Amino acid sequence: MADGTTPHAIPPNGAPAAPPARGHGAPPPSGAGPRPAAGAEGRAAEGEAAVAATMTGFARTLRAAGVAADHERTRNLLLALRHVDAADPGQVYWAGRLTLCAGPDDLPRYDRCFAAYFGGERPRPSRRAPTTITITRHTVSPDSAEGRDDDSGEAVPATATRAEVLRHRDVARLTAAERAEVNRMLALLRARREQRRSRRYVPARAGRLDVRRTTRETLRRGGETARLYRRARRERPRRVVLIVDVSGSMAAYADTLLRFAHALVRREPRATEVFSAGTRLTRVTAELRHRDPDTAMRLVSAAVPDWSGGTRLGDELKAFLDRRSGARGAVVVIASDGWERGDPALLGRQMARLSRLARRVVWVNPHKGRDGYQPLTGGMRAALPHVDSFVAGHSLAAFEELAERLAHA
Repeated sequence: MADGTTPHAIPPNGAPAAPPARGHGAPPPSGAGPRPAAGAEGRAAEGEAAVAATMTGFARTLRAAGVAADHERTRNLLLALRHVDAADPGQVYWAGRLTLCAGPDDLPRYDRCFAAYFGGERPRPSRRAPTTITITRHTVSPDSAEGRDDDSGEAVPATATRAEVLRHRDVARLTAAERAEVNRMLALLRARREQRRSRRYVPARAGRLDVRRTTRETLRRGGETARLYRRARRERPRRVVLIVDVSGSMAAYADTLLRFAHALVRREPRATEVFSAGTRLTRVTAELRHRDPDTAMRLVSAAVPDWSGGTRLGDELKAFLDRRSGARGAVVVIASDGWERGDPALLGRQMARLSRLARRVVWVNPHKGRDGYQPLTGGMRAALPHVDSFVAGHSLAAFEELAERLAHA
């Protein structure tokens, strides 16, 4: 691309945008010939702003994944895009890889983020060995345990990946650095979705005979049947509805749960609905459709008026079901600890109503992952008889298990 040409951002689905029409030859020097129209200058400025916004968001995603894509490297990327075709995903990929990555450790993260951010193909798995930490575990023989006070037990080294240790930690007890690492892992979570057959048919190579299409083609050819056309049911991802409790008792887990919801929305934006539940029900699906997790969380925080307040799940479920928000045939996930300020009997009636409409009802309680937990709160006791799956939601491993459960629901 010649200097001065305005690059265009790659659309979210990964398909390259059509480049603008250009005339042949270099632009005339300053002062020679007619000046470009104001409309063309405006479109050029809008194109540059779109590229800057897209690539800045991509750099933020890389930083969330652990790549040091700072301001200087992002500026170098924008300068490099002026000399390549920004509508070509391959050229954008190499421009970003050469300007944003600092070493071999950044390459697999860059590949995963590029595929996730621009909707490209799934990257190849990295063959690099994960970082490990060594834990020295002392074992004592039964003879020494009986009557000797010395510590002469054999030291047996055991290794575990740092990510594996962090996967099972309770997110409420993490440090700021550990929580940031968990957020990076959630941003790269592969939230697959089960496909379901819809009522609509589409042309297919195998399936039922498409009588109407075959008859039309036969009549168009003068009564001669040259081909039998077939059709099959269209497959669509199973719809998932998440209701996340953002009350004060769930403050330590609400952000992580919403980041998990963001991963689901990023995977299937048209088949996922997310609501926050406090003293009122708020739809936050549009805010979570932003590709950058941190920006999406800021938008959700601004949209939710009852953050860290109380919980009236019974009233909110009634409002959700009365407005027909898509529970029929969907997998409904309720993330709450069950502390209900309203009438537990109302919550029980609405849960029974929900279980008749939804395909499956999954209740996620962060406290279930703790030893000795018993669902003794009024809300949990009223809801559990109508729940298909009661799972924990306190760690990254629990969220990965939940994502796998939703993939086969």
